[in-house]
Amino acid sequence: MAKKMPETPMLDELESGPWPSFVTGIKRLANSEDKQYADKMKSLLGQLEHSYETRLGYWKGGAIGVRGYGGGVIPRFSEVADKFPESAEFHTLRIQSPSGGHYDTKTLRKLCDIWEEHGSGLMAMHGQCSDIMFQGASSAQVQPAFDALNEFGFDMGGAGPALRTAVACIGMARCEFACYDTVKVHRRIYCDPEMLDYMHRPSLPYKFKFKFSGCANDCTNSVHRSDCAVIGTWAGDIKVDQAEFKNYVRTLGRKEIIDNIITRCPTGAISLNDDDTVAIDNPNCVKCMHCIDKLTKALAVGDKRGVSILIGAKHTLKITDTMATVVVPFMPMETDEDVENLYDFCSKVFEFFMDNALEHERLGEVIDRIGLPSFLEGIGVEPDPNMVIEPRGNPYVMIDDWDREAKKWFARKPAIRAAE
Repeated sequence: MAKKMPETPMLDELESGPWPSFVTGIKRLANSEDKQYADKMKSLLGQLEHSYETRLGYWKGGAIGVRGYGGGVIPRFSEVADKFPESAEFHTLRIQSPSGGHYDTKTLRKLCDIWEEHGSGLMAMHGQCSDIMFQGASSAQVQPAFDALNEFGFDMGGAGPALRTAVACIGMARCEFACYDTVKVHRRIYCDPEMLDYMHRPSLPYKFKFKFSGCANDCTNSVHRSDCAVIGTWAGDIKVDQAEFKNYVRTLGRKEIIDNIITRCPTGAISLNDDDTVAIDNPNCVKCMHCIDKLTKALAVGDKRGVSILIGAKHTLKITDTMATVVVPFMPMETDEDVENLYDFCSKVFEFFMDNALEHERLGEVIDRIGLPSFLEGIGVEPDPNMVIEPRGNPYVMIDDWDREAKKWFARKPAIRAAE
């Protein structure tokens, strides 16, 4: 006899808004003709409604995995299995997705077939680190499911105190704003056998994340979610088509251009001339992409492209949420040699984390504990004013050596400009 669909008035509220709801997907599986999966989903809905009613979570971890791997499976054992026995075990397999999220329909259908055979049919495309999240396996299903996925060509992702699966935006495959080949860089760093070993066999103080975004629009959310964010940028001037800009002014009106483009520039680097042309103070442009996003026919990224590298972002852990700090303002990314230079730099950052982090400590917290100067010295990077997050708030600090340090910076500045 089929299990009865539970009453879920609180979950039903999540379907009442204008956006698609995960509850609808679970209910669709709960109404499946396959009794095994239908009963598991009905039990899951019951437990989730129970959690909403009591405002408590009832999943606990444990030890579950696949042969030869130390991470990649998230154990989920129910603490209320007596009330909801069909979902007593609801483990998640993290599987690495193709770089840039490129699939064909044949691949997607095959992935669905595997999970319908070995799991619950519930999938998330994708998690925060771009893993395909196959949710709802029993302990007995974990190994057969992974064997089938691995035979198809997919590998386990990261979980636990390990190098986590990286994510790259679609990059130059589809996006005109991409300033470097995100897919190529992603594959170079993560196809390295040593890096894969750190992903599959957790041996770090805590998790470490790389993310690769092709431009400052940061579609991978790297600047606030990754220990090492590689974000595309350019050196030099924004490219301007004045005729197209005038067309925007005529079409949208001067007020719209001023209110939503000019005044929204964070550094006031863009201005509207009397003849409806645009003037850009490029030395003060921080390359945030806002004006380019809005006026795509008139403005474009510069020709000399590369990356900025930001370090230390994370979600709340020991301390509050932190945004990444600029450590390398510009690194060219046009040749294979440039890619190798980036790989070497990322390896230094990763090794510094392994050697200096305490247990359950992210890289941003390491830098907060030891100070940015010690971190820069450890990875062999010269200090740069772009690394300053905010001005010093306390004026009662000895700055006897400030003039000497400032002279060093200004002495290096012409060389930096030439490199850009």
